[in-house]
Amino acid sequence: MSKHHFSYLALGDSYTIGEGVPLHHCFPYQAVQLLRTHGQYFNAPEIVAKTGWTTAELAEHILHTKLNEQYDFVSLLVGVNNQYRGLNTIDYKNDFEFLLRKALHFAADKPQHVIVLSIPDWSVTPFAKDRKQKKIADEIDAFNVINQNIAAQYKVQYVNITESTRDVADDESLIAFDKLHYSSKEYAKWARLVSYVIEKAIQAKQ
Repeated sequence: MSKHHFSYLALGDSYTIGEGVPLHHCFPYQAVQLLRTHGQYFNAPEIVAKTGWTTAELAEHILHTKLNEQYDFVSLLVGVNNQYRGLNTIDYKNDFEFLLRKALHFAADKPQHVIVLSIPDWSVTPFAKDRKQKKIADEIDAFNVINQNIAAQYKVQYVNITESTRDVADDESLIAFDKLHYSSKEYAKWARLVSYVIEKAIQAKQ
């Protein structure tokens, strides 16, 4: 009997496509590579993400894109552009809940197969050095409280990458050439966390 090849849908923005690095260095691709090295059969991830997208823009795109009915795993990482553009938290909360419900639908309503990642903190990047860094960090934290609470409400997996992204303050090798996005090295850290969560979910079904 042939092995089941798992499918993975990654929803998000520049952090999901890996702005500043080759596509195969983004965290969804690196996660799949790790899972394959651990003996899991995975198709290449399907990525619905674009640099600059807010929650509303991601939602709009999903509604007008023909995707598969179901995927084995779905990740959702979005919100930094809401913060960057000064959009309010109420709209973010409503949009994020809509997106999470869509993610659950794509994952056949299996909460353990949906992974929410927290929003990275770009306030410590060189790009932000002449900006109000504490204000940025505080706003990112506020958005992350919202997405973490909604993730808990729907009992999906939650991966906190925000603290990891703050390491760039002391290690510029974690930053891409644009001084704003992350390097393959930082995406590899997220990929390890995501692949661990996925592998645990697969093992729980066996």
